[in-house]
Amino acid sequence: MQKIKPILGSFFYAGFLPNAPGTWGSFFALFPIYFIGVYAPWYGIALFTLLCSFITVWVSEECERVWGGDPSPLVMDEFAGQGMAFIAIPFFGTPSHDILLLVAGFIIFRFFDIKKPLGVDELQKLPGGLGILVDDLLAGFYAFLCLSVILFII
Repeated sequence: MQKIKPILGSFFYAGFLPNAPGTWGSFFALFPIYFIGVYAPWYGIALFTLLCSFITVWVSEECERVWGGDPSPLVMDEFAGQGMAFIAIPFFGTPSHDILLLVAGFIIFRFFDIKKPLGVDELQKLPGGLGILVDDLLAGFYAFLCLSVILFII
């Protein structure tokens, strides 16, 4: 079971792609988010976010043992955070609009995840898997708020 944890944590080795594994993890999260969001809107995304959060906490200790503290190949936390960004965001049902929405959510989430403003950096200091996960969830929540405002204005 210990051998599967790094595989899941890195999303089947996507966390080893070069130059910004967190960005790759966030990108790959968009595919299940889109399909879940189309067929099982808010509750599907909420379950996806919870599942990815659970997996992150479950695999983090082994991933840290193998790769060191807050390891960059561990991208399942990006899946949870990216899910949080879309947790109650409705998709339009037209690919052109939905792609723009996904791109906007991706960019906004990456901004908050990379820059870590407004307390995001403080949460990263929590011990173990919680510190790895909760900063991404807060970054995702901020991205959700921004997307909600953008959709309200549009």
